[in-house]
Amino acid sequence: MKIISPAFKDQGKIPPQYTCDGIDVNPPLEFLDVPIETVSLLLVVDDPDAVSGRWIHWLIWNISPEDKKIEENSVPPNAIAGLNSFNRIEWGGPCPPSGKHGYIFKLYALDSMLDISPDTTIFKIEQIIKDHIITQAELLGYYQRK
Repeated sequence: MKIISPAFKDQGKIPPQYTCDGIDVNPPLEFLDVPIETVSLLLVVDDPDAVSGRWIHWLIWNISPEDKKIEENSVPPNAIAGLNSFNRIEWGGPCPPSGKHGYIFKLYALDSMLDISPDTTIFKIEQIIKDHIITQAELLGYYQRK
């Protein structure tokens, strides 16, 4: 399985329009080679370089394995967006206070749907999914404010 973006290359610079310095919408993403046995997909975007510790920018679960992409500024139909570290249930773009930060787009193929509340924390989600992960993929992007 692979996750890519037409907006930036793996380990490349995330364009400013997807950050707090731009219009702050999610970048387009594409999912390749999703295993046939996948029941749902989970997407987590986080910044492990955050000063306050891990910072979650986006959480979406119960993405259909038939959804091979997420368009710019959208959530797949019937998927559920969860609460991020900005305390919002939506995309929160990169906005590092200083220096260059890495942003990891993690895609998990799961053998089940998730029956959880949108305010479920990433730590609880990771506990729930640990025995349900078929495979996972990552896309890494960087951003530094001027």
